[in-house]
Amino acid sequence: MDFRFAPEQEEFRAQVRAFVESELPVEWERIDPEGERAWEITCEFQRKLADKKWLAMAWPPALGGLGADLLTQLIYHETMDYYHAPAFTMAVAWVGPAVMLYGNEEQKARLLPRMATGEDVYCTLYSEPGAGSDLAAMQTKAVLDGDDYVITGQKVWTSGAHHANLGWLAARTDPTASKHRGLSTFVVDVDSPGLTVRPLINMAGQHAFNEVFFDGVRVPKANLIGEPGRGWYNIATALEFERSGIEWIAKARRRLDQIIAHVREHRDILENNPQLRFELADRAIEVEVGTLLCYRTIHLAIQGKAMTYEASASKVYNSELTQRVAQTGMKVFGPYAGLGRDDPRSPLTGQLTHSIQSGYLWTFANTIGAGSSEIQRNIIASRGLGLPR
Repeated sequence: MDFRFAPEQEEFRAQVRAFVESELPVEWERIDPEGERAWEITCEFQRKLADKKWLAMAWPPALGGLGADLLTQLIYHETMDYYHAPAFTMAVAWVGPAVMLYGNEEQKARLLPRMATGEDVYCTLYSEPGAGSDLAAMQTKAVLDGDDYVITGQKVWTSGAHHANLGWLAARTDPTASKHRGLSTFVVDVDSPGLTVRPLINMAGQHAFNEVFFDGVRVPKANLIGEPGRGWYNIATALEFERSGIEWIAKARRRLDQIIAHVREHRDILENNPQLRFELADRAIEVEVGTLLCYRTIHLAIQGKAMTYEASASKVYNSELTQRVAQTGMKVFGPYAGLGRDDPRSPLTGQLTHSIQSGYLWTFANTIGAGSSEIQRNIIASRGLGLPR
């Protein structure tokens, strides 16, 4: 596999970089990534992306995309994530692809174009208090009543539910079936009567997560995506799209570049702690390895091959790498690393500790979200190595 990019692909990367540098406000990395100002910037930036057909770049033009190939999309996301640009949407990343595969023609025509323009903002309603890593154990119920399904239950750790107007919901429609076979997937209006969103504040002091309660919420049968009871396959497919992303490694590379730039300006850091030189070298090598894992996953997708365990390998390696890079940064900056973004002495304007996915306080969640590292290793063992359950 040759992962070198052609000149026209590198030219496109330069175009994306120039767009970010011109359109993303300079204040972006200095503000609370979960604050209201950050959300305003996100919405405005994504509108500009939608105007260029970049928000859903790989989607067909008829659905609001450019019809770009997967490698072009990879370059786009890698560049955007390196700059921490708010180009990501759950709708485009995994809800839309699942709707394309399992939705009917009416659902595709109704839902997909509004994802591509960013008009509809989605949250993902999977995890429950008793069903996190064992996702198939979810107990939220969906009972058919006439032309509606009535939803009762609770979801937790729902990212962005306080901004979303629609949710990608998994619920149990057949309580008598085995836990993997009784699930179905729906699109639900977050403003529906009986649906309550409550904030969860993470240890970085930010409102990113929520718990969501369903008390007799009625969802039209027309919003059932795919066949009843086949929801687990919809979820598994959507998770493969989620796990195959390059966002972890791109953000880890940016953070490491910033750390190394600081060390080069302050040579006394390595003089006082020579071991850090070897640690930084290890991180640099690991970033290259993680990048190649992502490229391999995309290479398989381009060939139309399954990428289940390869996506898991990329996810577990790169999400854990963000933790190691952040820990190395904490050693480099010492006691100052813990200062908040409002303190002028805070290194990298607080990004080292508070940035999404690459900040020290955030990286702990990276090995849980989109499937914990333990689950990923089980997938690699069973599907990749053929080991018994």
